[in-house]
Amino acid sequence: MSAAARVVLAIDPGRHKCGVAVCAPGRVLARRVVAAPDLAALVRDWTDRYAVTEVVIGDRTGAADVVRALAGVLRVPHRLVDEAGTTLRARARYFAEHPPRGWRRLIPRSLQTPPEAYDDYVAVLLAEAALAQPPGAGHGAGGG
Repeated sequence: MSAAARVVLAIDPGRHKCGVAVCAPGRVLARRVVAAPDLAALVRDWTDRYAVTEVVIGDRTGAADVVRALAGVLRVPHRLVDEAGTTLRARARYFAEHPPRGWRRLIPRSLQTPPEAYDDYVAVLLAEAALAQPPGAGHGAGGG
């Protein structure tokens, strides 16, 4: 399979909400934060819509529940991946794309929390790490 043909759907699992992203080499096709009960329907829809070739799931909170919930839905290879360090990197990426405005510009970004859920940014990082590896290779998305 050529690198250009790879499309990765990544999930940052959680107990109540999950970050989901679909990425191809060099671009983010879709990303969303979804309630955990709605995850299976979104994964089914996006797997078909974006011709997903593989799924990666973060290995931390809620991973086992997500794998169970998707057992009858996934029709492409899937694997758990190390998501250590991705939350801080996702917060930095969120602020890079949505710089604070007004008085929030004066507060160091390291002391701020995004005003909305950013689990989808974690999923983007997981997908990009998967795309940086050969298909099916294990990897860690952490590093920070």
